[in-house]
Amino acid sequence: MLKPEERFARRRRRTRYWIRKRAKGKPRLSVFRSNKHIYGQIIDDERGHTLVTASSLDRALREELGKGSDKEAARRVGRLLAERARAAGIEKVVFDRGGYRYHGRVKALADGAREGGLQF
Repeated sequence: MLKPEERFARRRRRTRYWIRKRAKGKPRLSVFRSNKHIYGQIIDDERGHTLVTASSLDRALREELGKGSDKEAARRVGRLLAERARAAGIEKVVFDRGGYRYHGRVKALADGAREGGLQF
């Protein structure tokens, strides 16, 4: 029987495989979810550079949010990420949920990014 970490790594590899097949030169919006915070970054895989980043720890959000571990915080992080991406000239991305299910905070971050103007 596989350990939970190994199952998570398999899901992440499987997700990244399909993202690589469908990306076609678009940057990747990657999500990391911890127990207390949520992070999002837009990565150019061809060059290996992070283009834009946002998290519930950003000064712009930290004072406004009560805690960084709820769906509202994730939605706000998604909007902030989309604003920064548009300022950097990025409009279309590929969403990388990693090994997480597209549910709860991960879905809220994606919805916030769409509200902010990112297309995926």
